[in-house]
Amino acid sequence: MNIAAIPSPTTSVWHLGPLPIRAYALCIILGMVAATLIMEHRLRRRGVAPWTSLDIVVWAVPFGIIGARIYHLITSPQDYFGADGDPIRAFYIWEGGLGIWGAVGGGAVGAWIAARQIGLPLTVIADALAPGLPVAQAIGRFGNWFNNELYGKVTTLPWGLEVHEMDSANPGHATVIDGEPVTKPELYHPTFAYEAIWNLGVAGLVWLLDRKFKFGKGRAFALYVMAYTAGRAWIEMLRVDEANTFFGVRVNVFVSFVIFAAATVYFVVKRGPREYVVPIDAPTTAPEPAAESDISSVDVAADEDTARKPPVAYQVVSLERFREYQKTGVLPPADAEPEADADAVPASVGGSEDSDEAGTTRPADDN
Repeated sequence: MNIAAIPSPTTSVWHLGPLPIRAYALCIILGMVAATLIMEHRLRRRGVAPWTSLDIVVWAVPFGIIGARIYHLITSPQDYFGADGDPIRAFYIWEGGLGIWGAVGGGAVGAWIAARQIGLPLTVIADALAPGLPVAQAIGRFGNWFNNELYGKVTTLPWGLEVHEMDSANPGHATVIDGEPVTKPELYHPTFAYEAIWNLGVAGLVWLLDRKFKFGKGRAFALYVMAYTAGRAWIEMLRVDEANTFFGVRVNVFVSFVIFAAATVYFVVKRGPREYVVPIDAPTTAPEPAAESDISSVDVAADEDTARKPPVAYQVVSLERFREYQKTGVLPPADAEPEADADAVPASVGGSEDSDEAGTTRPADDN
């Protein structure tokens, strides 16, 4: 027996003059902002210069959107190609149709390009992003709610989703008869809400376990993938939207199983402590005190500009060396350089100069 009917919006697009404002796009943008802020916080805790996340995002987001659309076109080609397809609609991303695994794959390519430019190991970026990505996905799922799409099967549970008949002649608006929006006759599983709640749980799980065990080498990201796919598989099986199948099972369910297995293998096999970074040219000795007669010749402005300039690259160091560098500004010597230090890639940093907050990042054991 249904006790609570969850309403759906009757409008998913508004017009500001000739400019359409789409709820789907707004949800995606809000999700990106949330993920970027979380990644920024975690990168700073690991020693990365402030707002390096923006240098990563300008590469990862476009590649992610392209990858997401390509994945959707590959797994659901019938709507765009062939006898009954409309190829031009392949470019209409505002109508929906962005595959998460294409987004992750494309975003990873963009992040890799950014990592090469910044001189930062990709695994540092991946682990910093790990709890932020499911938060972005949770927010993005509300775009499906506005679009009255990707809902589940008919349900008799105490809750159910009202779904409107959307007007094909007036995209973004529900069909209206006698002044009332038309709803489908049954209530359905609110799979958008199931996945949003699951994703927030995944974000909390990754954050807490990473705080406790201090994962490194991309293992926090692998944990996110494992937890997300475990939920996506059963939620996908509830959905009734048209999708290609393999042996009667939706293709995305098989993809979730394969990716879960791959992430599990990576998580188990890959080992290594959390990666902390310092500038590749971090001083290893304290500067000599200037002679009294030379005080007047010190160029304070030049020193401040140098402090604000982001590093050209980073080197991975142990937690102990990172703490000492943050405390004194001098990188202590190590008996043996950590193996991860080889990951640093000298390169120039794209983007504008920022403040010198990186020099004041406080070492911490948490995230």
